[in-house]
Amino acid sequence: MGPSSSRSSPTSREAAEDLRRNRILSSKLYFNVAPSKVAVIYSPSYDIAFLGIEKLHPFDSSKWGRICQFLTNEHALDENSIVEPFEASKDDLLVVHPESYLDRLKSSVNVSMIIEVPPVAMLPNCLVQQKVLHPFRLQVGGSILAAKLAKERGWAINVGGGFHHCSAEKGGGFCVYADITLCVQYAFVRLNISRVMIIDLDAHQGNGHETDFSNDRRVYIMDMYNSQIYPLDYEARRYIDQKIELVSGTRTKEYLEDLDRALEVARNQFDPELLVYNAGTDILDGDPLGRLKTSEYPGKASISWLAGR
Repeated sequence: MGPSSSRSSPTSREAAEDLRRNRILSSKLYFNVAPSKVAVIYSPSYDIAFLGIEKLHPFDSSKWGRICQFLTNEHALDENSIVEPFEASKDDLLVVHPESYLDRLKSSVNVSMIIEVPPVAMLPNCLVQQKVLHPFRLQVGGSILAAKLAKERGWAINVGGGFHHCSAEKGGGFCVYADITLCVQYAFVRLNISRVMIIDLDAHQGNGHETDFSNDRRVYIMDMYNSQIYPLDYEARRYIDQKIELVSGTRTKEYLEDLDRALEVARNQFDPELLVYNAGTDILDGDPLGRLKTSEYPGKASISWLAGR
């Protein structure tokens, strides 16, 4: 009779942890950035566009390019100073995602369900990989690199990423890869960081990273979201250290008051070495998904504390 599963599982866990660590240490996603570059990460390949199919979902999958175009047109950013990331490889993704999950993405049907665009199911998977998953993997590389740049420079922005509905085992809500979880796991190993705070101000609950860090006390999660819309993940809500549940129609004054109170609590409860701030423009009045009615974002007092971390 072979060894019992209870006796072998600690060894299996140690082996899995060693493999994860080795994958992180051998990754090429962390690279040295020239001092002439600013800590803004973006690639023109972030945008997802193919035969207009992307317009079948209310999520704007070409907003990243328009953001950078606006900043360069306003002379707030020099396009030559932007940092372009590497695409996350399969080994990079396996740091968090099991191979079984990555294999499921080889089916266009499965990808179409995750991004909620049914016609994608009819496309050859090679096209789905090129036109949909490649941009997502580039954005994952940007999120991971952002932590390294933030450690070196005090701040960094990945114009894309923030796929907070994706956990290690499951994608959804236009989120295919768990870039926030990957960013934090890389920071633990490569930056020798042991305390991370995730502040998620997207209008939707960040159920992906909440599920992934459900039992990890190194991570403090503050999530401020509309409790009446997708994903309505009540299990994941149990893992939020501080949740601020809003209702549809919440306006600017109430939003900012709730946010400032929540940040004060976070300051008193946790002292992070790294702060991952997932910004969400979908809180703005008129957004078809967030259903909130704010006109300012996120307020001078709030943003100054976030920037100061």
